[in-house]
Amino acid sequence: MSDRTRADAVYAELLTRQGERWVQPRVERTQRLLDFLDNPQRTYRVVHVTGTNGKTSTSRMIESLLRAHGLRTGLFTSPHLERFTERIAVDGKPADDGAVADAWEELAPFVALVDAELATQDEAPLTFFELLTALAFVVFADAPVDVAVIEVGMGGSWDSTNTADGDVAVFAPIDIDHADRLGDTIAEIATVKSGIIKDGALAVSARQDAAAEAVLRAAAAKRGATIAFEGDDFALTDDRLAVGGQQISVRGLAGRYDDEYLPLYGSHQARNAALAIAAVESLIGGGDQPIAGDVLAEGLGEATSPGRLQLVGVAPTVLVDSAHNPHGAHALVEALQTSFDFDEWGVVLGVLSDKDAVGIVREIAPMAAHVFATAPNSERASEADAVADLVEELELPVTVHHDLADAADSAREWAAASDRRAVVIAGSVVLAGEALALAAAEDWKGGWES
Repeated sequence: MSDRTRADAVYAELLTRQGERWVQPRVERTQRLLDFLDNPQRTYRVVHVTGTNGKTSTSRMIESLLRAHGLRTGLFTSPHLERFTERIAVDGKPADDGAVADAWEELAPFVALVDAELATQDEAPLTFFELLTALAFVVFADAPVDVAVIEVGMGGSWDSTNTADGDVAVFAPIDIDHADRLGDTIAEIATVKSGIIKDGALAVSARQDAAAEAVLRAAAAKRGATIAFEGDDFALTDDRLAVGGQQISVRGLAGRYDDEYLPLYGSHQARNAALAIAAVESLIGGGDQPIAGDVLAEGLGEATSPGRLQLVGVAPTVLVDSAHNPHGAHALVEALQTSFDFDEWGVVLGVLSDKDAVGIVREIAPMAAHVFATAPNSERASEADAVADLVEELELPVTVHHDLADAADSAREWAAASDRRAVVIAGSVVLAGEALALAAAEDWKGGWES
């Protein structure tokens, strides 16, 4: 049996478990499994990242900067775009299929033990995300890595990733999302997310709503941790459009970094980079040691964020963005307006039913010349007709398409009619993954063929 087949079998087993939307406020059962494995997550340093938007991009930049320091890195993010091994990266690449399969063989006997214990307590077996987290921790220990950058799945305090003790806690912008699980107010959500701050740790945070900032400051003080905030302690001081990305200048915790190239679009990515720099300064030198110029240039220059304002097509231009809530949609619109020179944008839009479709549509409306409503390939998808109804309420041109391929084909044909038009595909991480696969299969970078 090939390693890929073995790894695919692991994923098939994970899919038999309760899915990622099944979340309970507890972390004990993941810890129980890790105890059987002698706590692999404690064999390396950890940077723990939470927030509502920008977590993945920030995590990827932190990992790239750490790798540029010569450290062996692990990176755990979610969800994946095309294949699940993307979530567990070692030295910047998806974990080797054989390593994933071997790690599962280590886990499996203890999974059975914990499941049996849970059954006696009338509790459900370990879930998809709980097992995926443990799998990542074992892969990183086996590699072995020097430091792991761990993105929270949902929330913070009771997320399964919180079995790791973060040396540095990182807070991307906090907004309303997963309100049914995390709370109806920003303060409530921030309270859950603040749970990743460990005793005596260092923490860094993006600029936050006043309520979220107050919660984070109080949590840090309670745990004897030090927290630094964007604006007060570090900041993005300049960002200018450049070919393939932007030039940024950052006032860090320990140094100033001027005119650094970042191959990502949007001021939100520039701010994510400032946060990532502060996180790395905290881990490497406790916030007192600047990052060497050549290391910073390499780390930022090699940073990637698939599915985030990613160019996948030319003639016409087609971008893919995983914006899946109003905050993310707002950042997308701002980036399109400041980083690209087009008069009209066609938006291929597909949203999951548990997301704020109304808020997403309202954010996108000011820049959308035509919306091509579709549905992600997910049992959680909102019907394309329902999305179209929301668009029609705002009196925007909209057409309904039965799948992404049809929507993208129509959008590209629409955009090809003028060199002042372009297309963006957004609304869901699932849809973004589909779009990347479709663009590669049809070679959209080869241009439009009528």
